[in-house]
Amino acid sequence: MHRDQPPAWVLPRRRQIGLQIRAARRAAGLTQDQLAARIERDVKSISRWENAHRAPDLTDLLVIADAIGVPLSDLVR
Repeated sequence: MHRDQPPAWVLPRRRQIGLQIRAARRAAGLTQDQLAARIERDVKSISRWENAHRAPDLTDLLVIADAIGVPLSDLVR
């Protein structure tokens, strides 16, 4: 069953995940362009994830964590 609107807690949680992706990327010394190149995604995708305009799927989260060198749990904590 698909919902038009996610539960109210989803957007704040998505924002938090975006902030954690940004913090991990910066801690690794990477720009959005560099991360995008490492994971073979458009830089706009990185920006959208970090700014909570879109949510990365599980595969994207796994690839991001690997590219940055952090455990997946650091991105979704």
